[in-house]
Amino acid sequence: MRLNLKREYPAIAAEVGQPPELPRGLRPYRRPYRNWSGGIDPGDFWYCAPRDAEDVVALANWAYRHSWSLRASGYQHTWAPLTVGRDRGADGPCVLLLDTRRHLTAIEPAGPDTTRVQPGATMENLLSHLQQRGLGLTSCPVVGQVTVGGVLAIGGHGSAVPARGEIALPGHGYGSLSNQVTALTAAVWDEGTGCYVPRTYARSDPNCAALLTNLGRIFLVEVVLRAGPEQPLRCVSRMDITADELFSASNAGSGRTFADFVDLTGRAEAIWFAFTKHPWLKTWSISPHQPTGARKVSSPYNYPFSDRLSEPIARLFARVVVSRGRFTPWWGRFQLMLNRAGLRGLPPVAPSRWDLWGPSRHLLHYLRPTTGRVMPAGYAVLVERADLQWAINRFAAHYRSLLDAYRHCGTYPVTGGVELRASGLDGPDTCGVPGARPPLLSPLSPRPDRPEWDTALWLEIFTFPEAPGHQRFFRDLEQRLLATFDGTRAALRVEWAKAWAFNGEAPWSDPHVLGHTIPTGFPTDAESRHSAWDEAVDILDRLDPHRVFGNPFLDKLLIHASE
Repeated sequence: MRLNLKREYPAIAAEVGQPPELPRGLRPYRRPYRNWSGGIDPGDFWYCAPRDAEDVVALANWAYRHSWSLRASGYQHTWAPLTVGRDRGADGPCVLLLDTRRHLTAIEPAGPDTTRVQPGATMENLLSHLQQRGLGLTSCPVVGQVTVGGVLAIGGHGSAVPARGEIALPGHGYGSLSNQVTALTAAVWDEGTGCYVPRTYARSDPNCAALLTNLGRIFLVEVVLRAGPEQPLRCVSRMDITADELFSASNAGSGRTFADFVDLTGRAEAIWFAFTKHPWLKTWSISPHQPTGARKVSSPYNYPFSDRLSEPIARLFARVVVSRGRFTPWWGRFQLMLNRAGLRGLPPVAPSRWDLWGPSRHLLHYLRPTTGRVMPAGYAVLVERADLQWAINRFAAHYRSLLDAYRHCGTYPVTGGVELRASGLDGPDTCGVPGARPPLLSPLSPRPDRPEWDTALWLEIFTFPEAPGHQRFFRDLEQRLLATFDGTRAALRVEWAKAWAFNGEAPWSDPHVLGHTIPTGFPTDAESRHSAWDEAVDILDRLDPHRVFGNPFLDKLLIHASE
């Protein structure tokens, strides 16, 4: 039975004001919650800043006794309502947000190739720590000012698959950050003592598989991550290939399709602004020595022309473009021109190509939080590596067709464009722990029934939140993608931190996608006869039966696939 004071006794909940006295001398304070894009801005919440794991556990027991809910809060660089909902009334007043950024930020060595990290540490500080020890990651989220806990909660990832002939060094993996975890400590319910306790789980523990990517449903107080030897990278940008060629159906080895570049370097990203012909293609390759002509970089974020847009200016652009829909094609061309002009300030390796080289962390983090505020729909297509170009071409065809259809009706729902990347899946051997399992709820969790699907194509479609018709456009596109990647030749999963499950009026709202499509995308294991989704739900419910770390949206999402 899931008792929730705010749902069962709304009259009592409405009278709740300041939280009851907090344990261990902790003090609550009031401030607004607003996610990065401003799409979730429900108003003020109570916060406190736990100082250590003991504080977190004490707060969990306090919340259990007083029928309050706890939610971890970092830099709020997210779009999905995994922490709080868009409507303040949906969460009720009995919510305390735990700010992990003030104190839970420790990073220290745990072994020659492992690191102990608290959840409020930033990815930027983690990679800096690893570099100082001669270590690095193959891939990670491109934004450095996000917390490790937040990245783990949603299965944060980067862009990397093995290049042709590449063999991963020990500690390097091509999947999510969650898959690098070797052990973790979480605040969980102990049935024997009748209270919440800190408990450490080795990666081989069956419970750990549900905690590695937990959507914020459990509070991780510490993790141990494995990394590999530092591998300097070379990043080449180019804008001389048309979308027709880069995303073409042919995969005959022309050397100029997206899949060709993935085969060559293992790491590629294409940013394709709406109504433009030439995407911005970036490729990264392992390069121990500085290539001739490449500029050595000594810090991350080397594209200031693309990620330093103040919020007032971004809002002004949004108002102008949205109020005059016919300006949208011009806006796409302007974005392309701006980025092309910015790249020309970098040393060219050839006409229309620009070259950077340096430590991996300086090239893996290239997007600041000050980039333009947009709404992205996000998906992962699980596919066989040989079918990667086919999947790209099918997406591009659907996207173009819908964009043209809406334009012919005088509507311009997409003002940003799309971003395409490829990554590997979460093979558990990466962590080096015998008996390890993949993260159950990671978008990159392998399909045991389709072992040939070894690659994920990441699709993100960006627009201003104010753009008229974008909810319907995303609904139409999502349905086309689901019909194309239906589990026959490839399968679609959602990117947890982005927008998905569109009903034509709002994201995260389509009941069929929420209750059927998403859960059944994590299929039944042939040996256990239990779906990964249902197993994860059972573990999370058992480790937090009182739903101290739950919220109304997760209550609706995290149910058994059969319910």
